[in-house]
Amino acid sequence: MIDQSPLESVKSDITVEFDNDAQAKIVYESILLEFETAPDFRSSMTLELDGSKILIKIDAEDSTSFRASVNSAIKWINLALKINNLTN
Repeated sequence: MIDQSPLESVKSDITVEFDNDAQAKIVYESILLEFETAPDFRSSMTLELDGSKILIKIDAEDSTSFRASVNSAIKWINLALKINNLTN
C-alpha cells in the first residue's frame, strides 16, 4: 500500500465553450459565488469569462482534491444550464 501520492500537486486549465456569449455570461454569473466561497483547504479554483468561454483554473495539492474540484465545477455548470433551460 502506498502511504503518499507521488504527485506534489495537480494544476489544470479547463475551458468550457458555450453556444454564445450570453449563455456563457449567464452561467458565469450563476456559479461565480460558488467558486469564490468554495472551501480551499487542499485546492483552489478561479473562474474567468472570455466571450463564449468560461476558463477554470484549478490548483490542487493532490489528485483526490483535484478530482473533487473538477466534479464540483461540472456540477455547478450543469445545474446552471438546467435552471436556465427551465426558465427559457
